[in-house]
Amino acid sequence: MRHGGNAGKLPLVIGVVAKEAEHPVVREFFELFKTSWEFYDCNREYDMVLCSGGLRVENSAKLILIYGEDPFAERLELSHRRMALHSFGRERIPIYGDCFAIKGNGNPVLTFDGIEECGARECATGGKWLVRLGYDLFSEVRHLLTEGQPASEARMPTLELHISLLRDMILRCSISVVEIPPVPAGYTFIACLTHDVDHPAIRNHFFDHTMFGFLYRATAGSIVDFFRGRKSLKQLIRNGWAAVSLPLVYLGWIKDHWNQFARYLAIENGASSTFFVIPNKGDPGVGLSSAGPATKRAAKYGPQDIADEVRLLQEAGREIGVHGIDAWNNPSAGRREMGRIASFTNNHEMGVRMHWLYWGGDSALALEQAGFSYDSTCGYNETVGYRAGILQAFKPLLANRLMELPMHIMDTALFFNGYLDYSPKRAHEAVQEMVEHAVRFGGVLTFNWHDRSIAPERLWDETYVGFLNELRSRGAWITNAGQTVAWFRKRRRAKIDESAVEKGEGIKEFGTSADKLPGLRLQIHQNSRCSADVTPIHAEKEACAASAGLSQLISTDRFMLLA
Repeated sequence: MRHGGNAGKLPLVIGVVAKEAEHPVVREFFELFKTSWEFYDCNREYDMVLCSGGLRVENSAKLILIYGEDPFAERLELSHRRMALHSFGRERIPIYGDCFAIKGNGNPVLTFDGIEECGARECATGGKWLVRLGYDLFSEVRHLLTEGQPASEARMPTLELHISLLRDMILRCSISVVEIPPVPAGYTFIACLTHDVDHPAIRNHFFDHTMFGFLYRATAGSIVDFFRGRKSLKQLIRNGWAAVSLPLVYLGWIKDHWNQFARYLAIENGASSTFFVIPNKGDPGVGLSSAGPATKRAAKYGPQDIADEVRLLQEAGREIGVHGIDAWNNPSAGRREMGRIASFTNNHEMGVRMHWLYWGGDSALALEQAGFSYDSTCGYNETVGYRAGILQAFKPLLANRLMELPMHIMDTALFFNGYLDYSPKRAHEAVQEMVEHAVRFGGVLTFNWHDRSIAPERLWDETYVGFLNELRSRGAWITNAGQTVAWFRKRRRAKIDESAVEKGEGIKEFGTSADKLPGLRLQIHQNSRCSADVTPIHAEKEACAASAGLSQLISTDRFMLLA
């Protein structure tokens, strides 16, 4: 397919036409797809105009994209569809709202999955392009960032695919795209390591369901896993010894099997991680009708019981967060929970992940009002994947400052019988597929490996070490939740300087270099590929850069476009 136009013109500024109720969604979408845009100004000319929500404007833009229903429907003979799956190339994009089959003239761009209907068409007239897409982009974004995807579509990075499709539509019309990608300078993506601290000591459990469950899984359960190929002979022996030596643990004669904090420090080998600590001992909190017996949710420890371990973690540069109980629906409870952890850490800028992933429609607002900096509850108990369809930290639509760091990969979801029940090999394959997504789209993969998961009876330590080796080999920046969110905040503050980019010089200042975070990158896409990449450079290298023929360095805190 041939398209005309000046591919070298920079930069693109997108004019967006949307209903006022969708403006918060539009703003958040363009923090994820970090390119130059503004709400439509009738006094300005644009290379591209994006219309949604049944709105349409007359403009001389080279490309007009219309999402969803259109008041000029008779031109394209819309027919109504629901819950369709689109495909373009070899990829499927789940659509959760209304869909429309696009009939009439024009080249098909998208097709509905499983039926012979067109989901998008493009038409050219006098060097200008009109593209009709049979769904409302910002309605889909709202759904993903609020309700999320069902577990059946968990492995689909749906919101990333929407961004990729929009970028592709622009490039097909030979219009360049300038963006700040979600990729730290010097790395391929971010790997965020987190640990929910639910059971730091087996000696806390005496003649209760947790102790008896441990004994069963360490003996009969391990034998079954051995014959299923889920446990090695070495692991079978380790679990047997853990079971028979349990009385010695209760007597204090040997180390507690589940106290694995020091071993996590050794395994992670200098990479920082976040430990989410329960604030209230014996408190099941406010229950959910679908969440099971509340008594199982109550922890048998409080932060005072692991004060020495918390100190060890902090001295090693690890982050301590709150594993919240009632913060998800009660700001006052959230403030108390944060205060209890802060009294042991002297850290008053804290993140939270809710115990058992409790969440409600107003939880983001409640957590923000409690004073949390970020939340990392957005994920699945029963599977791994992208509940919000995204590999980026985002700001929930109800929040003003709180950031949401999605949780993508949890150990219990991978291995528990009744959930995925994967073998170590199958778990590695599933995570490797998600690593490929991260390499392609950038962003972050957030891991949750529980505190006892490298201990008997689980013994998922070898799998965790394998994941860490894979992440290092793929060039990931491996860090904790707080640093990950700080980097995404840094990216959100950055603004593309259109005049500077057009002259090949750089982007606007975004902050200072004192934060010790990786820098940002600027990418220019032309003809469906990235033609230039901006990387950070320090002031002392300015002379060297100039002598190498690179374009002018703007300042220490900006970026430089490679010539």
